[in-house]
Amino acid sequence: MSSLSNNSSSSHGNSFLQMPPIKFTKLFINGDFVDSLSGRTFETIDPRTEEVIARVSEGDKEDIDIAVKAARQAFDSGPWPRLPASERAKIMMKWADLIDENIEELAALDTVDAGKLNYINKVVEIPSATNALRYYAGAADKIHGEVLKMNGDFHAYTLLEPIGVVGHIIPWNAPSLSFFIKVSPSLAAGCTMVLKPAEQTPLSALFYAHLAKLAGIPDGVLNIVPGFGPTAGAAISSHMDIDVVSFTGSIEVGREVMQAAARSNLKPVSLELGGKSPLIIFNDADIDKAAQLALFGIMSNKGEICVASSRVFVQEEIYDEFEKKLVEKAKSWVVGDPFDPKSLQGPQADRNQLEKILSYIEHGKREGATLLTGGNTVGNKGYYIEPTIFCNVKEDMLIARDEIFGPVLALMKFKTMEEAIKSANNTKYGLAAGIVTKNLDTANTMSRSIRAGIVWINCYLTVGSDVPFGGYKMSGFGRDLGLQALHKYLQVKSVVTPIHNSPWL
Repeated sequence: MSSLSNNSSSSHGNSFLQMPPIKFTKLFINGDFVDSLSGRTFETIDPRTEEVIARVSEGDKEDIDIAVKAARQAFDSGPWPRLPASERAKIMMKWADLIDENIEELAALDTVDAGKLNYINKVVEIPSATNALRYYAGAADKIHGEVLKMNGDFHAYTLLEPIGVVGHIIPWNAPSLSFFIKVSPSLAAGCTMVLKPAEQTPLSALFYAHLAKLAGIPDGVLNIVPGFGPTAGAAISSHMDIDVVSFTGSIEVGREVMQAAARSNLKPVSLELGGKSPLIIFNDADIDKAAQLALFGIMSNKGEICVASSRVFVQEEIYDEFEKKLVEKAKSWVVGDPFDPKSLQGPQADRNQLEKILSYIEHGKREGATLLTGGNTVGNKGYYIEPTIFCNVKEDMLIARDEIFGPVLALMKFKTMEEAIKSANNTKYGLAAGIVTKNLDTANTMSRSIRAGIVWINCYLTVGSDVPFGGYKMSGFGRDLGLQALHKYLQVKSVVTPIHNSPWL
């Protein structure tokens, strides 16, 4: 365990902001906060202090059944799918305004529940979430079918209809943004839904449900059921009356979601299953800026990002200088209380995640990688860990293959572009990649050669509501964000009618 040093805030265990009031801890079903049928609750833990924040109602299969029944009733008979799209948009916009008004409290909830930096929650994540909500509100009245030209005396067109009841299962690393990436397009499409937040981070989702009711979203349209994957999550995946499931999480659980969907009603599934993203830095790069970009790509959100630049490949002519710069910057990276504005990295989300990261660090040492910096926990309380960088990493090592989901970077070198392409694609994942070069030809060739859903050139972690996000290979399928996400929640219906006595066809 590392003692507090120059690159660690002295605030471990001492909050810079008092604990926000915890107002909502029950299930939100059919417009009301209710206890679970079993009466069971579970603890949600503050990763800064390892202390209990609150006890939250634990939803189970029976609670999911009630929530789905409410969502089905709201879809089949309720006003939401039948409202003019412009009216749905107004309600969604009002919801976004209410979130803006409550951003301080919401940001604090995600900080104490997930260990996320408070100022990042306020200026980046929650504004990005409301941007997504407003983006899809704007798209709600722009859902159009097509007029088709048929042979013969017939007229044909397509309708885009809401798919029905949606099941959302979201992760713990970005509670607010994940919530609205899923909920916003399905609301715009006219769907109703049941959402299970991660058991580690249920608090902001319940607050958002409260604000949704205030905004005028009808009862039954949005239902929030905190609980655990093997019970509540499995019930969503296998439910016969849920029409589509959207899941973000691990490959292992993604497989279970697909299997449950197939065994039940063959519902379509959208999966985002993480990555092992490469950042490739060429000889012509600005070394200082490239090192900063590499550090930002892996250490942001304490490495708990599915697109983290966990594999960094540097062309050999600049490798030594780059390594030196990177280590210098990592040693000055401030780990501390996420309410402290000086902190750049808060605690990992929970003890399981901390122990998983430490286990991978030990794997790296045993397999022969060289630990350049980091590798230890920080302080005596909380799930804090040092920024960690390995060199002399071989591509078959666990730290180069597995998604660690923590502040652990594997640094490697390459000679040629062809070698870089081969190494970048040498992974079961394909979510994201980054390229740092001043050469346009190099950037074009690399971006078209890497099998990943998003490629950043001379930037990293830049996303937007209108930019589709999703993976190749075992990073999943389907897209969040952009208009592509809207179409996940729509069905295409073809309508054909005879034309009689038309002057033209």
